[in-house]
Amino acid sequence: MRTVPTEQPSTQRGDRAIPLSGLGQVPWSDIRDSTGSAAGIPLLLHQVASGDAPTAGAALDQLRGRICQYGFVVEQATAATVPFLWELARLPGVTCRPRIIQLLRSIADARQWESVAAVYPKLLNHPENPVVWERRARRAVRARRGELPVLLADRDREIAGATAELADALAE
Repeated sequence: MRTVPTEQPSTQRGDRAIPLSGLGQVPWSDIRDSTGSAAGIPLLLHQVASGDAPTAGAALDQLRGRICQYGFVVEQATAATVPFLWELARLPGVTCRPRIIQLLRSIADARQWESVAAVYPKLLNHPENPVVWERRARRAVRARRGELPVLLADRDREIAGATAELADALAE
């Protein structure tokens, strides 16, 4: 009797593995994104890394909706996802690198919850304080800003341009 192979999320393009250092160390099922459990984020990150432009783009759209929807840092999973976005942005074979860098900029610019809390300070007393999520996510982006020079020097003008915008956002 033959068995049908089950499809596993691939981290390979051809024979070359796409590294996502530490992805398995994050307790994804214990943290939340906009859909509830963030357990689906690793699969989306693997799909972004896949190299297939339509699949990677669709996965990045889904990922954006789960971690930074409409410019809002929507849940605690955002900060945990940021280091993997930086890693993917640096990998030359990833097909949607400029869009990943733009997502990092959106996260770095996010101040919507702080703005709401300025008007409604009771938000800061909420057990799941979104201002804390937002600040952690921004710190996570800033923590890797040392990688900007490599991306700024990229031959792809779209990547260099998106990186310059991210650098400007981080300089503020």
